[in-house]
Amino acid sequence: MSTGAPQEMNYVDIREFGGPDVLVPARGPVPRPGPGEVLVKVHAAGVNRPDIMQRKGGYNPPSGASPIPGLEISGTIVEAAPDITGWKVGDQVCALVSGGGYAEYCVAPAPQCLPVPRGLSLLEAAGLPETYYTVWTNLFQRGRLRADETFLVHGGSSGIGTTAIQLAREFGARVFTTVANAEKAKVCIDLGAERAINYRDEDFVSVVRELTGGKGVDLILDMVGGPYIERNIEALAVEGRLVQIAFQQPSRVEIDFLPMMIKRLTITGSTLRPRTVEQKAEIAAALRAKVWPLIEAGKVKPLIHKTFPLAEAAAAHALMESSTHIGKIMLICE
Repeated sequence: MSTGAPQEMNYVDIREFGGPDVLVPARGPVPRPGPGEVLVKVHAAGVNRPDIMQRKGGYNPPSGASPIPGLEISGTIVEAAPDITGWKVGDQVCALVSGGGYAEYCVAPAPQCLPVPRGLSLLEAAGLPETYYTVWTNLFQRGRLRADETFLVHGGSSGIGTTAIQLAREFGARVFTTVANAEKAKVCIDLGAERAINYRDEDFVSVVRELTGGKGVDLILDMVGGPYIERNIEALAVEGRLVQIAFQQPSRVEIDFLPMMIKRLTITGSTLRPRTVEQKAEIAAALRAKVWPLIEAGKVKPLIHKTFPLAEAAAAHALMESSTHIGKIMLICE
């Protein structure tokens, strides 16, 4: 079923691997949905760290995925494969995709689509999928966060950080985070963090030990890597868990694993993009059941820092790499 999408669209091309300026406006054919897929007329797309890694040549799309960057979108379904049930042309959705988001039209697996939460705009909804899928699976499924536990998330003012703070707070955890300055600290405290640790002049290991009466934290979500890995192990409590979801610093480090044995720690991590549609569908179902009601009740929300037109994706990437933003950076694709 289709409303008649055009043959061509505007999109963002990675001309070659490199800095933000390699992102250039381009025109090409509108993709067509295959079995189990829908075609979305994109209203907005989120900008995420994996997009920057792809632009630099360090995070290639999975086999069969669009080479166009962009992992989360919102918009209106304009075409659906004959086997689709549960969605129809005209439905407004947000969706996790494996590529293709920086475009006027994007194909999405139907099980990875979610309804736009009541009370949210299409722009706000586009800032949900990548961060909420990532936080849910790593915080509650791999990290096993429970009420009354202590939780530290590094980079609290990022899209992942602001999401993790809010969800951990709503599910009853004590939340700590690391930030770069007082402005970011205030935002994190307002979102529900008990303590925002300025990593430029404070030692997060010492601070969390003090906050927990010397025990350390139960769970850490880290996107930094490098020397943080060993420091995270120091900061964890007995039976603590470290979940690694990205590396802004080197992933290869030399570590003494004796503390892991002594404290019976769990060290794990994950990537989202290569997972199967079936695995992502399970995460989507959990989000719809357990998180969408919180969003619709106004208890949890995406923070939008700034929007850019689709053709200015290079400027959006430059802003993200400056790390001066708080929350999500978005592209308007219509």
